[in-house]
Amino acid sequence: MMEGLTNHLRLPEREPDNESQARLDYHAVEAISSDGRAPSLPSFEFSTTGLPRAEQFAIWHNSFAPMLELSDIEPMTANFKGRQRLWDLGSLVLAEISTDRLAFSSLPGHVRRDPVDHWTMTVLLSGQIRTGTARTAFTAGPGEVQVHSLGRSFDGVVDKSEMLVLFVPRDLSLETSATLGSAEFSTLGTGMGRLFSDYLVDVANRLPMLAQADLPGLAAATRAMILACVQPSADHIEAAEGPIANVLLEKARQLVHSRLLDPKLGSELVRRELGISRTRLYNLFEPFGGVMHYIQHRRLLSAYAALTDPNDRRLIFQIAEERGFSDGAEFGRAFKRAFGYSPSEVRNRGGGGIPVRPDLEHCPSQERLGVLLRRLQG
Repeated sequence: MMEGLTNHLRLPEREPDNESQARLDYHAVEAISSDGRAPSLPSFEFSTTGLPRAEQFAIWHNSFAPMLELSDIEPMTANFKGRQRLWDLGSLVLAEISTDRLAFSSLPGHVRRDPVDHWTMTVLLSGQIRTGTARTAFTAGPGEVQVHSLGRSFDGVVDKSEMLVLFVPRDLSLETSATLGSAEFSTLGTGMGRLFSDYLVDVANRLPMLAQADLPGLAAATRAMILACVQPSADHIEAAEGPIANVLLEKARQLVHSRLLDPKLGSELVRRELGISRTRLYNLFEPFGGVMHYIQHRRLLSAYAALTDPNDRRLIFQIAEERGFSDGAEFGRAFKRAFGYSPSEVRNRGGGGIPVRPDLEHCPSQERLGVLLRRLQG
């Protein structure tokens, strides 16, 4: 079924002239490794860029014709820009879509030769979508998730937007079917809904690194996340513990990176931003020696970069203070524990890039594993 849906989203076969065909940027992208490793997942791309305005919307319309009727709201504009990239995930399909403003509506079943009746879970990256049905109307903005049912009647407007769309078949599982059926035509405005949004963005970012063998595990994790985030329960959340933890940890890392020099950055700020308990925060960062150890390690890495930057000639204590170290001696000890050199030695010898641990070569062989593992810490 998913293979069929991927084919539906491709352009219909026709006989364009050679010039138009050359401008049609639609191709399958598949990375084949020359060293014998499994190939990465193929993706299928197409864009309206380079086509005459008269053809741009028509081709965009045709690409969605099996499931939606699209209307050009602003036909007098110089261009209509649309781009999509599709991944066939076996039991799921993920689409990355960028589109100019347009209207959309579902198709009556009798006009479709091969009806598409799946759920779509749409994560807005930018822009806004407004949807109406006979019973309700709802809106989604960046970071929010909308659930549509392609087999039901609806219409709406999408502004100039970027989005991820997950196509979920009705026969994925009985439990998933019941869960999405209860949430269709709604915006998941809860914290768990936002967690699913982060999960789907993370999946899209990682797809270029996955292979076909990874798809069963990805499908299982996604199913667990749908159940946990759309219809939370203790059992659903427990089943999705691994994917949820990964999403939370990634959010925490991004938060630490963005506020690394903020003197208020600490475990309580991270906990509040993630919306989790102190116990949950402790469990997330236990492998890193705790959240404060993780923050300190990232600040030390930042200090190392500053000390090896030939354009940064500030005094060492100024660099240390900027990263929350009020005691120069404490900073020096922590820095040498992390990198094997004092801050002044690093400044004097110059260098750059990733900190090097030359002591690994000279330490006793039985201690090397411990050195390596500590280097990975944080």
